[in-house]
Amino acid sequence: MAEWLVERGIGETRLVRVQSGEIVEARILLDGVVPAGAVLEARLREAGIPAVAEADGDEYLLPKGALGTTEGSAIAIEVTRERIPGAEPWKRPLACLAGDAPRSASFPDAETIPFPSPRDRLGELGWNDLVDEACSGTVRFDCGELRVSPTPAMTLIDVDGRLAPFDLALAGARAAARTIVRHGIGGSIGIDLPTVPGRAERQAIAAAVDAVLPKPFERTAVNGFGFLQIVRARTHASLFELAADRPAFEARALLRRAALARTGATRLAAHPAIVAVLERRAEWLEALGRQVGGSVTLRSEPALPIHGAYAEAG
Repeated sequence: MAEWLVERGIGETRLVRVQSGEIVEARILLDGVVPAGAVLEARLREAGIPAVAEADGDEYLLPKGALGTTEGSAIAIEVTRERIPGAEPWKRPLACLAGDAPRSASFPDAETIPFPSPRDRLGELGWNDLVDEACSGTVRFDCGELRVSPTPAMTLIDVDGRLAPFDLALAGARAAARTIVRHGIGGSIGIDLPTVPGRAERQAIAAAVDAVLPKPFERTAVNGFGFLQIVRARTHASLFELAADRPAFEARALLRRAALARTGATRLAAHPAIVAVLERRAEWLEALGRQVGGSVTLRSEPALPIHGAYAEAG
């Protein structure tokens, strides 16, 4: 049976769903982002369809409006899509009218694991490989790989490999469906598969997606050029979208590694872009200092690749 694990880190909370010792679904909730499912006290700023409400200083777009309420009224709203950081900062989070009392979003069946801890539970399950996939945009499968590219319009997944076209398309479709779930990809998704001429073969490829991807979702047939489009609910940013803000993503990953590996005074050596992020977030360094039990300093290393940051004795 699958289970959710929650690890509360610095600047982010990491959630994974585990099945048979493998991470089959994961997400990262950034501090300060109100999660989907939360119910908030708000005030209606603009009536109509869509409507606009304000809660805790943030604006929420209500695509279905707020029927029966007038501008300035106090209302309860449920967040249906979180603020998406990165390439679309101008997009407001989405919400709808809610009849419930204010509440926080929660994972009622999740197990919160201690962090930091001598045992890296997420690391044992393959968390570091998952992060590498998000940063590189490359997901490997047997005899092939996916190249994942988030864009403002849709997430594109290109399938490539060494198998015959039908075999590669079938394996790539399954791998793409697993990746969609594993990395929390929502919204419009395009999968570019090898061209397979036969209609029966294209139907088998689409059926392979149906067998892996949990409902609800909508999809097209695989067309004659090997393209398949999927649309599923988009409630939060995928790991690929979060990793597009590479310096901040790498900075939080560095804090996690340092908390697990270090005790006492610690120096973080990193690319200048990562150092700049950490210099702006003194509270993150203070939190790491409490975790490692010592002071935390920074050293800018222009020669380091952005993925090459490390922690050492300070």
